[in-house]
Amino acid sequence: MYPFHDGSVEDFEPIFEELIRRGINDGTSPEFTLAFFGTAEKLTAFGDSAASNGNKELASSLYLRAACVCRIARFPYITGFPKPNCLVKWKAWQMQKEVYMKAARSWACPVFEVEIPHLHAEREDRAIIPVYVRVPKDASADKPCPLVILMTGLDGYRPDNTTRCEEFISRGWAVVVVEVPGTADCPADPTDQQSPDRLWDSVLDWAAENQQFDMQRIMVWGLSSGGYYAVRIAHTHRDSLAGVVAQGAGCHYWFNRAWLDKADGHEYPFQWVVAAVLTHHRRRTSWLVD
Repeated sequence: MYPFHDGSVEDFEPIFEELIRRGINDGTSPEFTLAFFGTAEKLTAFGDSAASNGNKELASSLYLRAACVCRIARFPYITGFPKPNCLVKWKAWQMQKEVYMKAARSWACPVFEVEIPHLHAEREDRAIIPVYVRVPKDASADKPCPLVILMTGLDGYRPDNTTRCEEFISRGWAVVVVEVPGTADCPADPTDQQSPDRLWDSVLDWAAENQQFDMQRIMVWGLSSGGYYAVRIAHTHRDSLAGVVAQGAGCHYWFNRAWLDKADGHEYPFQWVVAAVLTHHRRRTSWLVD
């Protein structure tokens, strides 16, 4: 169950028992995040041992469990723009990516870390778009495959979509997983209302240069906050897409001032996450309502 997918309850039970014993209830505190590191490091070491003994399946399982522990350690929200919002959680994010790729590189259809040049970057946008790419084995220039661009949400990022990507690959679709502005490693300036459009321009230009992808069968799948961007790209880049799925999308009054003013303290257990989003999105409220 999200956000504990890829994980195991036996890894988390002692962590939360320790948090309860020590009275740590503030998810924003360094003490909360640090409580997860020992378990993640232990699982990673076990995975390394299994890998060195040639047991790839066991190693992959242990690495994914470690990545899940790191996910909860940095949960629910991080951003590196303009700088990491929490250095301790940022360390957990770096650990999560590193151990996840230890598993993902060994799969039959491995995950590749790709740095897409952000050719349309302007103003404060950064020059590189980090994405995860998976391509079916039989895809080639002679047999290009459909492509799903998976836009992640507020709290789920590139290493958090194993099952979804497995489903895409099983159907013969390639997948590019990319984070949305204001989250994780996304290079788009979240205070610039036009930066998302430039971001997708660069991703689609890169896809067009990759001969493994059938550019007549490109779709977008957006999750949660990514669903908002999926609705948006359905309009801004409609001529480039065969279809769009907006799963759990924010739309209509979402992100207008009245909604934002009431959002703080609702669904998320840590109020600071909503405050961070408000900072990014209030600056473009009037434009979104128009």
